[in-house]
Amino acid sequence: MASKYKEGDFSEPQYSEQITSTGASYGDIRFRKSKIDYKDPDNVPIYDLRGYDYKSRKSSRSLFSVGKEDLRNLVILILVAFVVRLYRLDQPTSVVFDEVHFGGFATKYMRGRFFMDVHPPLAKLLITLAGILGGFDGKFDFKEIGKDYLEPKVPYVAMRLLPAMLGIFLIPISYLTIRLSGFSSAASFLVAALIIFENGLVTQSRFILLDAPLIAFTGFTVLMWVKFHNEQMRPFKLWWWVWLAMTGVGLGLTVSCKWVGLFTIAHIGLSTINGLWELLGDLKITPIQWVKHFFARALCLIMIPISLYCIFFAIHFAILQNGGDGDGFMSSEFQHTLRGHNMDDMPIDVAFNSQITIRHLNTQGGYLHSHKHNYPGGSTQQQITLYPHKDHNNLWVLQNQTDLAQNETNPIWVYDGDVIRLEHNSTRRRLHSHDVRPPVTDADFQNEVSAYGYEGFEGDANDFWRVIIVDHDKSDPESKLRLRTLNTKFRLQHTITGCYLFSHPVKLPDWGFDQQEVTCAKGGTFPNSIWYIESNFHPNLPDDAEKVNYKKPGFFKKLFELNKVMWNTNSGLTDSHPYQSNPSSWVFMKYGINFWSREHRQVFLIGNPLTWWTAAFSLIVFVFAKSIILLRAKRGYKDHNAIKEHFESNAGFFFVGWCCHYFPFFLMNRQLFLHHYFPALYYGILLIGVGFDLVTIRLKTRDRYIVSLMFVLIAIYVFSLFSPLSYSSPWTKKECQGVKWLKSWDFDCKQNFDSYEQFYKESSEKASVTQTGDGSLPLDNSKNEPPEILTRENVIEQKMNDTFIVNNDDAVDPAEILNEKVRIDDDEGRAINI
Repeated sequence: MASKYKEGDFSEPQYSEQITSTGASYGDIRFRKSKIDYKDPDNVPIYDLRGYDYKSRKSSRSLFSVGKEDLRNLVILILVAFVVRLYRLDQPTSVVFDEVHFGGFATKYMRGRFFMDVHPPLAKLLITLAGILGGFDGKFDFKEIGKDYLEPKVPYVAMRLLPAMLGIFLIPISYLTIRLSGFSSAASFLVAALIIFENGLVTQSRFILLDAPLIAFTGFTVLMWVKFHNEQMRPFKLWWWVWLAMTGVGLGLTVSCKWVGLFTIAHIGLSTINGLWELLGDLKITPIQWVKHFFARALCLIMIPISLYCIFFAIHFAILQNGGDGDGFMSSEFQHTLRGHNMDDMPIDVAFNSQITIRHLNTQGGYLHSHKHNYPGGSTQQQITLYPHKDHNNLWVLQNQTDLAQNETNPIWVYDGDVIRLEHNSTRRRLHSHDVRPPVTDADFQNEVSAYGYEGFEGDANDFWRVIIVDHDKSDPESKLRLRTLNTKFRLQHTITGCYLFSHPVKLPDWGFDQQEVTCAKGGTFPNSIWYIESNFHPNLPDDAEKVNYKKPGFFKKLFELNKVMWNTNSGLTDSHPYQSNPSSWVFMKYGINFWSREHRQVFLIGNPLTWWTAAFSLIVFVFAKSIILLRAKRGYKDHNAIKEHFESNAGFFFVGWCCHYFPFFLMNRQLFLHHYFPALYYGILLIGVGFDLVTIRLKTRDRYIVSLMFVLIAIYVFSLFSPLSYSSPWTKKECQGVKWLKSWDFDCKQNFDSYEQFYKESSEKASVTQTGDGSLPLDNSKNEPPEILTRENVIEQKMNDTFIVNNDDAVDPAEILNEKVRIDDDEGRAINI
């Protein structure tokens, strides 16, 4: 992968004018001499091409082993990066794109209210920390794109500064990655400059988003791995351990920001496997030494990332101790660990005439529910649904077949096989099923379930359900024989039709207030027909009766459950979106994303075409060159020497990194967007640096810098053409139309003025009207302007986070919640669109 030796480990070696392959035969075309001239030291890779005895060299212990020229370049690049990343950081002065969510999560952290997000917590915790340091009080809710920051005095610039600084941090990382991999300072300068002037990376690092931390930590991980490989000749020495451990730290930070970090783990994992395989073939390495190498890597590259991942979730749980809008995604046991969800100890014995609530086991534990609204079709009887929140309409009275238990003084327990009736406590109608198709799942094996009855009517045989116990708490043997609160898991079989009470992640339409459908299934999925009793009250049970409550899960059980919900929710983001794109379109940047649009300005995520297309070209050239090399090797040509091996191994390492961060997206069914390509793009830009050195291998250092600078100047020019989309700067229609190089780029040029004079005239008019006649602030007319672009991805996550508490809506399977139109049910017939 990277070079075996570090710059500074030895004095400048003197290379002969011609480097030949070992055992070259001048009579065979396959063994001709190389004509490459290496008189210029900067053209020589950092490691010793001739294989001199490494141990005889003096070892440098500097942190990164770079010279004065590199330090000068780094200072220049970092200063330029500060200007490019921080310019107009306060613009726009309102909520942009996913600031709706990631800013909103900071608010929830500060209030300690539990929320559910599909990403791990590290980046959100860092954004929250930046907000706290900037003076954020947690009162601003970030509810919608375009919501003003200035009037409520939100320290949004401080929160945006965190991703911006991490975007700047990526610049020296990229420079050092190329330089310490054994390539020229000119190539390193080129790579870092291209990242500085990459429009997409600039845009992502200017707002309260997660991609800048993700890419920065990805780059940090790769750099640490390069440093580790530069220590391969000193195994188990101090710095060997340091860089290996820091690689593990980088992996932990990356995966704790976004699960895309798993692709970085896969990349480093493949490189690790390859390194261990090579060690296995080295006869100088004893089996004991190889085992030591294996466990050293396992410790640093597996245990450290896992530990960091757990630590950040521990911080996450420690902060979010109050109930919030993400509670409905979690199990009852999980919710019981949050303040506001405490449940009193309940009598464990369940008897006829008990007043109970029944929860579904499989779909986020909704309650069996009914209300005074009828089905619009089918039997037109009263609706039965699954509802995620505690409510008086979740209460049922457990009766026997003849209702004789009404007059019993001593409680009569409910045993496995008993036939029962369930009467809705509020409406006095009984749980009922018949041979009528459900209103949504119109299938032969599904029957409608309703609440049926009226005053004076004693019911009929369609109200009868048989209790079938299917699981129980092993510490409570009695729960295997009869119903016991929380401990007994059971099915309810309709005695006439033989179907089982059933619920699944299907939501009822508007007339059902988006609550989850309940049916009676003859052949449904077994887990979806399992129920348990959560609360239980019987008037004749003594006060000292045996009680039970939820067992609070430990940290690792909570961690596992939350990550499982995150995975299912992430997989459920399958609805279509106007700005989503297919991975096949990312390499050549066919589409972008509209972030914000207001006051004749816009923020549109699009990259620097020169950088993207050059990276794509580098990838294609690598594949082509590698294919030629393999074909020539198959034909017996001896092409390999140390120089070619150096280029090939490093280019291969970066190419594999690109593959690991690109191709897995083809396996995903969820919504995908252009910004998912940024980690892969980073590897593509690193590959440009390798290609640059290969193309300019015959040039001297000065000439290399000239070529590099010329390319950077062109990149800066292209960056400037698209910069109004990154900085939300004024732009004319003509300029906007002039850079629509691809028809698929759909940023809106019509909203721009024809000239800059119009824009500045409008701005000056707004500035001059600072007060009304009575001295009050002018009215905000922004509501009369066209609505902001609220992307479907925003809507999805907003529904996910606001459904339960803010809107008191129903929570079913996250995948269903995210794909359906959300409505509110207050059980009085009121429905409101979100």
